[in-house]
Amino acid sequence: MTAPLTPPHQPSPNDPWQTPPTGPVPAYPHHGAEGHEGAHPDDPDLRTDLRDSAVVLVGVAVAGVALGLLWLWLAPRVPLISDGKAVFLRDTEGEEAMGADGTFALLALAFGAVSAAVLFLLRRRGGIALVVSLAVGGLLGSLLAWGIGMWFGPTDDVVAHAREVGKGVVFDAPLELNAYGAFLAWPVAAMVVHLALTALFGPRDVEPEWDAYGPRDGSQHGPWDGSQHGPQDGPRHGPQSGPRHGA
Repeated sequence: MTAPLTPPHQPSPNDPWQTPPTGPVPAYPHHGAEGHEGAHPDDPDLRTDLRDSAVVLVGVAVAGVALGLLWLWLAPRVPLISDGKAVFLRDTEGEEAMGADGTFALLALAFGAVSAAVLFLLRRRGGIALVVSLAVGGLLGSLLAWGIGMWFGPTDDVVAHAREVGKGVVFDAPLELNAYGAFLAWPVAAMVVHLALTALFGPRDVEPEWDAYGPRDGSQHGPWDGSQHGPQDGPRHGPQSGPRHGA
């Protein structure tokens, strides 16, 4: 009779039911500044993200100048008239005041969508810091546009303006924004458009392969390729497989 090559007290290295090794478990790949996990303040990628976020914040806020000038140009005027004693609306049923609010909101939505698209084209990788800077910059740009429209529009001293133009002469009321919710049109539109573009066309995270963490069965060998035999294949024989006969 032939004895198996593998001693009974030593399990086969290919046994799928053996106890897994008790060594240290391979750690997962370390996330750098891409995921902002474990990023150091002196990391060059983190400094780049902060610098780009500051540039986005300032650039979007400065774009509020263009929004203010467009609002001043396109917003309908509210006509006023004076009888020498008081100032009245020329058209009591007019909707010019609501038209000014609607014009500001529509222009702010357009500016938000355009600013988000430009930012996505320049930085497809995105990031929370850039989105926050885009939203804050849009809010500051809306406030700046409101101030420009009121500053360069008709004077807010209605009584002095009525005395200046004279009795029975129609003049424009100061440009005002009564719906303060329009200030949120720019940042909300910017965040929605940027998140939508990132979800549709942004880069995808590459999933790590299992080979980077070692074999799944805990052994030190690669995947089974059909050429390896386990203990279920029966005892292994030496070069001479036939029975040995005594003398």
